[in-house]
Amino acid sequence: MAGEAAIRAFLAIDLPEGLRDELRKIQDRLKPRVDDIRWTRPEGIHLTLKFFGNVSKDEMDTLPQAIEKTAAGAQPFSFRLGAPGAFPGTRKPRVLWIGVEGDVAKLAGLQQGLEGNLETAGFRRENRPFRPHLTLGRFRDAAKSAGLESALETVKGLYRTESFTAEGLTLFKSDLKPGGAVYTALKYFPFGKK
Repeated sequence: MAGEAAIRAFLAIDLPEGLRDELRKIQDRLKPRVDDIRWTRPEGIHLTLKFFGNVSKDEMDTLPQAIEKTAAGAQPFSFRLGAPGAFPGTRKPRVLWIGVEGDVAKLAGLQQGLEGNLETAGFRRENRPFRPHLTLGRFRDAAKSAGLESALETVKGLYRTESFTAEGLTLFKSDLKPGGAVYTALKYFPFGKK
C-alpha cells in the first residue's frame, strides 16, 4: 500500500446525539473513580463492526460494493446501552466499555454477513469473536486500575436504557492526531436499499 494514498478506515453504526450525552454522563461519573485512562471523546464513540486499518486507494474503490451488498440485505434494528465492562477483563484492563442489549442477534448476523462479503472482496476476516461495545476509554497502565469493579458498579442502572434504531452503516476515515483520533464520515450505507 502506498503510504500517502492509504486511508485508515473502519465501518460503524453512528450514534444519535442523545446516546452520546448518556455516554458523556457515564464517563463523568467514572472519571473521579478510574485512574490512568485516556477517555474517548463522546463524539468519537461508534459501534464499530469492522476496523480495516490502512486501506489502499484500489481497495477503497472496491470496499463500498461489499458494504452496500451487506447493508442492502439488512433491516433496521434496535439496541440500548447494556452493562459496563473491560477488555480483556477488570484485573488488567486495556479498554473500558459499555455493552449493548436488544437486537444483538441481528447485529451479530449483520457483522458475520459483512465479514463474508468483505472476505469475498479480498479483505481479511477478523479472527477475534465479535463483541459489540462502545469504547469509553483506553487504559495507559492496567496496573493502576485497582477498584475498577466497584467503579463500574456505581454506574450500573444510572443511565437511560431507551432503545435507538440503527438504520445503516457509516464508513469512517480515522486520522491520528496528537490530541487523539479524528473521524470523518466518508459514506453512509442505509439498510434495505438496493
